[in-house]
Amino acid sequence: MDEVQVVVAHAERVTLRVGDVFLKVDADQARIDVEVEAMSLAPVPTPEVLWCRPPVLALAALPGTTLGRLGGPSTGSPAAWAAAGTAIRRLHDAPLPARPGRAGRSIVALAAELDDECEVLVTNGLLPADLVTRNRQVAEAALRPWTPAFTHGDLQIAHVFVDGDEVTGIIDWSEAGQGDALYDLATFTLGHEEHLGDVIAGYGTDVDLDVIHAWWSLRSLLVVRWLTEHGFDPYAPGCEVDVLRSRM
Repeated sequence: MDEVQVVVAHAERVTLRVGDVFLKVDADQARIDVEVEAMSLAPVPTPEVLWCRPPVLALAALPGTTLGRLGGPSTGSPAAWAAAGTAIRRLHDAPLPARPGRAGRSIVALAAELDDECEVLVTNGLLPADLVTRNRQVAEAALRPWTPAFTHGDLQIAHVFVDGDEVTGIIDWSEAGQGDALYDLATFTLGHEEHLGDVIAGYGTDVDLDVIHAWWSLRSLLVVRWLTEHGFDPYAPGCEVDVLRSRM
């Protein structure tokens, strides 16, 4: 029998790897539905769906390796990062899916969530007040009108696989839908600012860097408490708290 590897596990979902098969167990059927639909529509390589019997989705493993992870070294060449930028642009230019995604929250709702979260971070002593205040100011640039694009919604570098300089697949589409394209670019380069230029070169169009920086701050502020409560460490070197400190 193949060894069972726990890829990620928390109160909302669990992903297991058994040989060349990934088993995603999700209590929210809607997330599974979004993921399957998004993979069928996305004009980029995605894992093969082997079967789906809620609450379990079985996916074939992708060839290659990820570009790295937040808090760790990046393993891809500049050309591989640029190829990822090209794939992201192809996704953003595709026909829109029917529903909004994680990157498509309204400006009003997002600003309210951000203000509430900033207050909790300070009140509970999770982050210093000056760090929160400064990053809340930086985050303001993300709260502007945007043109809807087909977004992944959780485009961490650990979700993009490459073989050499070729993108072989993108995983974890449960947050996909209509949204702000720069949210995806910011999520993808979070903690790896040194590769932002490579990604933009592959993306092939001008990008507002102030908005990218804003999304780095905004995303990090919103996830610090959640990560802490679910067994992850946003205070580890190179992770979300370091991203926030880099804006000081």
